[in-house]
Amino acid sequence: MSRTPAMRHYRTRTIWLALLYALTLCSAVYCFKHQLVSGPVAWIVGTLPALAIIGVFVAIGRYLVEEQDEYLRMLMVRQTLWASGFALSAATLWGFLEAFDLVGHIEPFYVAVLWFGGLGLGRCANRLFGADAAL
Repeated sequence: MSRTPAMRHYRTRTIWLALLYALTLCSAVYCFKHQLVSGPVAWIVGTLPALAIIGVFVAIGRYLVEEQDEYLRMLMVRQTLWASGFALSAATLWGFLEAFDLVGHIEPFYVAVLWFGGLGLGRCANRLFGADAAL
């Protein structure tokens, strides 16, 4: 993707949010592993990594609003559609398999991991199929 002002802002936001995520996740794991937090503080510490991930979703939304180039905006929309379809399909499939006791439980926050992986699939699809190809 080109380096439009909107893309530069998006990349800056996501880099900072990724660093914040890593910091809050490592801190939360350490605090809970060593039983350093409890009560309301534990809820706050447990929530912080999720807020960083939510921030990335907000950053993507802001990019879509700020991007003036319609072609680049459409590429990101397609990526997010791929990501959403991939993550929701995988979560639905796993949910049914889990409900029938065919697979073990996986923590729901992994849906976000699948979604981010789906962004990568969407980017590959954009490159492979071209912008004019149907989803």
